Amino acid sequence: MNELHEALRDNVRMLGQSLGHTMEADRGDQFFDKIEQIRQLAKQARRDPGTDSSELIEALSSLKDEELLPVTRAFTQFLNLANIAEEHHRVRRWLQNDTRLPGTDSIQGLIQALQEKGISGEQIVEQLSTMSIDLVLTAHPTEVNRRTLIRKYDDIAQCLRQQDAGNAVQHRLHELVNQIWHTNEIRQQRPTPVEEAKWGFAVIENSLWRALPDFLRRLDEQLVAATGERLPLLAAPVRFSSWMGGDRDGNPNVTATVTTEVLLLSRWMAADLYERDVDQLRSELSMHRCNSEMRELTGDCAEPYRALLADVRRRLRLTKAWIQAELDGQPIDPGGIYRDDSELLEPLLLCHRSLCESGMRIIAEGPLEDTLRRAACFGLSLVRLDIRQSSDRHAEVIQALVGFYGLGDYASWTETEKQQFLLKELRSKRPLISSHWQPEASVQEVLDTCRVIANTSAQALGSYVISMASTPSDVLSVILLLRDMGMKHTIRVVPLFETLGDLEGAQDCIAALLDIEWYRDYCAGHQEVMIGYSDSSKDAGQLAAAWGQFKAQEQLTALCQARDVRLTLFHGRGGTVGRGGGPSHTAILAQPPGSVAGSLRVTEQGEMIRFKFGIPEIAVRNLELYVGAVLEATLAPDDAPQPQWREQMEQLSLRGLQEYRSIVRGDEQFVPYFRSATPEQELVKLPLGSRPAKRRQDGGVESLRAIPWIFAWTQTRLMLPAWLGSDRALGNSINGDQLEQIQQMYQQWPFFRSNIDMLEMVLAKAEPHLSEYYDRRLVSEELRVLGSSLRARLEQMVDVINTIKRQQTLLVDNPVIRQSIEVRNPYIDPLHFLQAELLYRDRNQPEQVLEQALMVTMAGISAGMRNTG
Repeated sequence: MNELHEALRDNVRMLGQSLGHTMEADRGDQFFDKIEQIRQLAKQARRDPGTDSSELIEALSSLKDEELLPVTRAFTQFLNLANIAEEHHRVRRWLQNDTRLPGTDSIQGLIQALQEKGISGEQIVEQLSTMSIDLVLTAHPTEVNRRTLIRKYDDIAQCLRQQDAGNAVQHRLHELVNQIWHTNEIRQQRPTPVEEAKWGFAVIENSLWRALPDFLRRLDEQLVAATGERLPLLAAPVRFSSWMGGDRDGNPNVTATVTTEVLLLSRWMAADLYERDVDQLRSELSMHRCNSEMRELTGDCAEPYRALLADVRRRLRLTKAWIQAELDGQPIDPGGIYRDDSELLEPLLLCHRSLCESGMRIIAEGPLEDTLRRAACFGLSLVRLDIRQSSDRHAEVIQALVGFYGLGDYASWTETEKQQFLLKELRSKRPLISSHWQPEASVQEVLDTCRVIANTSAQALGSYVISMASTPSDVLSVILLLRDMGMKHTIRVVPLFETLGDLEGAQDCIAALLDIEWYRDYCAGHQEVMIGYSDSSKDAGQLAAAWGQFKAQEQLTALCQARDVRLTLFHGRGGTVGRGGGPSHTAILAQPPGSVAGSLRVTEQGEMIRFKFGIPEIAVRNLELYVGAVLEATLAPDDAPQPQWREQMEQLSLRGLQEYRSIVRGDEQFVPYFRSATPEQELVKLPLGSRPAKRRQDGGVESLRAIPWIFAWTQTRLMLPAWLGSDRALGNSINGDQLEQIQQMYQQWPFFRSNIDMLEMVLAKAEPHLSEYYDRRLVSEELRVLGSSLRARLEQMVDVINTIKRQQTLLVDNPVIRQSIEVRNPYIDPLHFLQAELLYRDRNQPEQVLEQALMVTMAGISAGMRNTG
């Protein structure tokens, strides 16, 4: 292990030296010396507790305006290079600790543990064969790095892998570092929704396309070793969906035209990837022996497999040509194209059967099985596209329709009246929408989207998610509009419960929906519900939101079990604790007993997609963690929490909610302080994603999206959304007579332990002295009192966590993360002090060069913190 850490240090040192040489060559000796001085002062301030940061601040304050941008770029790029080295180190460590060995952190070890609990091998195989994990890639604007730079970072990672294999890569590495230094870090414009979707496709092309069959091959090997049984060839325990190009909630840039384009691009990318696979298979499957089924199809051909695959390639090329013509607006005859997943699978399966029956199973189990597994997972669409829209947009359409027909004011109707009208129309054989009706543009856009969905194959679609849903009519109205636009198949229509009030009303809403006989027939015994983490945390604070989410899932699970309905919970989790983030494996095992039940949907957002799935080896590991956690949570769920724990959580939740809202909503100084002390107002200048930062441009904190809300507090290292409210709730309990029970809950209840551990990880990244500097530079004397009190509460929160965990300092049991934070801090600190200075200058005398440098500090701090919002 020490050798591995030494290798990590060597990689960081090598990349840092390369960056130093590059800067020196570009900016000269004096600039390089200045960077070194700043770096040493930052390290000294961290190393010596008695040293304040005054010398560092003085050195940074003395920088001329023209020096600010290159200095911020220097520290930002070092942090990006350190991230690459650390990700490569994770791969190296994972490969050295072969997780296929029983007893290690592996699927095989888990299977053996389950068997020791009396669960049979047949049960395990059955569960893995039918498991349904859907990872939904979303384009929430948290990926601050440009795609251009991401590709260069990937090339550096590849060089590090080649270096481990003994190849000379120093020249290429130095060339790439030079390319990075001479490339602008910040996009000039926000990405379009189509560009975001292409970024998602690139992650699949560059990593997941290889990782998925590697993962399934490993899973199959471990299953055979533990049970003697194989995973079915077409089993797809993990699939991928996407919101990129489908999520139009609050994003006017996602239109019906955009959705159509993204659906076509996704199909084109899939066809192109399969064509590459088929070219490889044609190169390898040169054998002449085949079974009678193959011979009947290919005749007396000397190379039957190549002949059959030539026809597959021909149809893939026809499919690509047809898609390109559609994209160009010049449609061509679609004859011969692939339309259904089964059309692609059939010839590949025939090749597999023929090889096995002809004594060539070892050949069948090679690249052919990889392609079959990809086809079973990705299908012809690559990802299945979800659609998301707000409930008020659908209500607006029905309101306009009802008004057009002179039937009254839909908005004023009771819920019962709305349901009666919608169900009557759903049962009717005539269309609701008249060809003579000419609605407003916003209404027409909703209808156009429904028409696109109606004309799209069910295999290319995921779910239709309704944000701010609270009643059965919200669901019925969507189904009605889709049906009226010509949709013949069904699509899962999924209410999203986001605020604490929504979560508390979720059970009643779904119960009322399942009471409707027409809807029960429509959903065919399967109900999906989405739980929103981001907005509930911003609405109620992390502690109250987490308990509200847990209870809602419990109630929905019990309801659906009682109604004999299969429930799939869709978790809208972000990358940070304030948005439901944290280790996926831990989070799944912390769900209420019985709520996972072999199926799970979860969002993978922003930069977390790249961190978790951007490198094939890391992607394989994360897929294993997901499958292992769902398998364990399904077959060996934890016991339900004890009644006294539930009572304690109710009290903690209520106190946490009151404390959180008393500050965020009740303190009139809070919003002015938030806007003064953080770069919230300046975030709009950072072209992160296609969505606006606010739902309403004139609103306060309540209108701010959860991502910039957390991004802003992360930049100043106060990390407030993760702990505010929890500090007083937990602090009062352990200072009373509840400490022993709280510690028992931590030891024995996965839900509570998961929340405390994730909170600890955030607190380890908090830095009160940095937050204090932002206040000193940017906040009025009057508002600094609030900042001071918040920092005092933060420090008390750290004491509370240490008391609960019976430790002296944070992260005692997680030295890897602690070391990672400690190594990065000296490089992030200058960016914080620079950011505060730049905010001051930008607010008092805005200049383009200052804005550019300011945006680079945001990107650099995000890189150093490993997540943004």
